[in-house]
Amino acid sequence: MITQPSQRRGAALVAVFWIMAILGLAIVTLMRVVSYQVDVVASQTSGIEARQQAEKGLAVASNSLVNKWDPLLKQNFGDGTGYNVEITSEGQFFDINYILGKGDKALLRQIFDYWGIESDMQSEIADALLDWWDKGDGEELNGAEFEWYETLGIYNQPYNRPFYSLDEMRLVKGMALVEAAQPRWRDWFTVYTNKGLDVGEASAEFMAIAAEGEVVDAESVVDMRLGPDGIKNTEDDPSVSKQAAITQLGLDEDNDGNKEDRFSDEGSTDRIESVGFSGGIRRKLVLILNNRSGNPTILDRREELVK
Repeated sequence: MITQPSQRRGAALVAVFWIMAILGLAIVTLMRVVSYQVDVVASQTSGIEARQQAEKGLAVASNSLVNKWDPLLKQNFGDGTGYNVEITSEGQFFDINYILGKGDKALLRQIFDYWGIESDMQSEIADALLDWWDKGDGEELNGAEFEWYETLGIYNQPYNRPFYSLDEMRLVKGMALVEAAQPRWRDWFTVYTNKGLDVGEASAEFMAIAAEGEVVDAESVVDMRLGPDGIKNTEDDPSVSKQAAITQLGLDEDNDGNKEDRFSDEGSTDRIESVGFSGGIRRKLVLILNNRSGNPTILDRREELVK
C-alpha cells in the first residue's frame, strides 16, 4: 500500500506536535526548578541575613550601658531587615540545682502537682532528681541510684553532681512522665542562677507556686514592678525587693523561712533574646550572660525556634 503525501504530512505534523509538547513540558519543568532554586537561594540568603541581624542585637544588648527599655533594642532598618531584643533575668525560672541543694522536694512536688502529676509519682520523681544531684550513693525513699539504672542497661549513672544542662534532666528516672504531663517543662527551669526566683522578673504563676499561695497575691507583685504607667520595661519601673515581695505574698506573716528562700532579689544573670529578621525570615539567638555590668561571662549561647 502506497502512503499518500497528505497522510505523510499529517503524520509528520502529529510527530512535530508531540515533540513540541514534550519540549514545552520540559521547559515548564525547568522553569519551575529554576524558580524553586531561586526561592531557596533567596530564603537561605534571608536566613543568613536574619541571623546576622540577631547577632547585632546580641552585641548591642551585651553592652552594660544598654538598659531594658533602650530604643536601640528594637531596630528596623527600612529594607525589611532589623532585630528585636529583650533583656530579662534568668532568675525568672526555677533553678533546679538551687532547689535540690536546698533539699526542697516540697517545691518540686508543688510544681508537679500543678502539672497534674499523681501524688505518688511526684515524690518518686523528686527523689530521683535528688539522687542524681547529691554526692553520695545513698538512695532516697523513692529515688534511684546506680543499681536502678543498671537494670536498664545504663551504666555510670546517676552522675551525683549538679545538672550542667536542662537536657541532662531527661536522663533521670521518671522524667518521661514529666515530658508527657508538661512538654514545655524546660520553660520552667534553669541551671544558671543558683538562687531563688527573682521577684523582679518571675511570673505571677511561678511566684504563686513557690509561695504555695494565691495567684492574685502574686499578681500584685507584678503590678508593683510595672510602675505608674503599668507597662513592662519602661523607665518608671521600680526595683522590687525580696522583702517587699514576700510581704505582698503574705510569707512574712507565716514566718516560713523555707518558702522565703524560694525567692531572691534581682540577680546578676541576664537572659538576652535577640530575634533578627530579613525578607520575612526570622532567626532567634539566646545568650545567658552573667555579670553583664562588670566582667561578663557567657554561660550559654544557642539558637532557638521563633515561637
